Amino acid sequence: MQIGVFAKTFPGSEPTGVLAAVREAGFAATQFNLACAGLPSMPDAVPDDAIRSIAAASDATGVTLVALSGTYNMAHPDKTIRDDGLRRLAVIIEAAADLSVPLVTLCTGTRNRDDQWAHHPDNADPSAWTDMAAEMGKALELAERHGVDLGIEPEQANIVTSAGDAMRLIAEMGSKNLRIVLDPANLFERADAEEARAIIADAVERTAGHVAMAHAKDRSADGRFATAGRGVVDFPDFVTSLKASGFDGPLVTHGLSAEEAPGVARFLKGLV
Repeated sequence: MQIGVFAKTFPGSEPTGVLAAVREAGFAATQFNLACAGLPSMPDAVPDDAIRSIAAASDATGVTLVALSGTYNMAHPDKTIRDDGLRRLAVIIEAAADLSVPLVTLCTGTRNRDDQWAHHPDNADPSAWTDMAAEMGKALELAERHGVDLGIEPEQANIVTSAGDAMRLIAEMGSKNLRIVLDPANLFERADAEEARAIIADAVERTAGHVAMAHAKDRSADGRFATAGRGVVDFPDFVTSLKASGFDGPLVTHGLSAEEAPGVARFLKGLV
């Protein structure tokens, strides 16, 4: 199991500097964002020299690019905005293929017009699922064409909120290229340690064989996000459960400061 970190944890817009900081903090893998190469996260195009620069930085630092961020609001109520997001996702998927990055991470979206990570009561309306699923089908056509997997993450504010939702979508799409990114802190909003442990264990069991990447973020009992190891998530149990399920992919932390990163790297390495 590789230990990684979001590249955006570290400041900078030049790939070699950012990935050197990733390596210096103790991580061998990263979930990359094109903002770390001086581009928008979801650009109109990725120049060839940017691809070469990112690839060279990965080679020079020895940091593996395990995923590329491709998030946009796949359930936005305005179809023109969804269409623009899909167009930009095509650019991300092609860039991932050029870089031999196996996974592009997605956001299953929300009816909230202003923030793709914010809840909206209309998320529970069947039309929200229908719009998101239609978008996912188009995205998978692109991914299959380029030999790249797409990763959906159960997230309380989005359309796919649970392991059950994620497995439902995988069944509906019928594509081996649709995978799961499992973040234990996104599986609940408020829980004590015992409740959180049960929710997370159930999710790992339900998604076994479909998880491409795990995330390492934590939550306080009052619902606020926290740095891994400082909340109610039982990370030793989470890692043990992942291993028992057959998972041997990257465990990538985020939601932390650059100053906290070395300590989290040591913490996670001690678990795996």
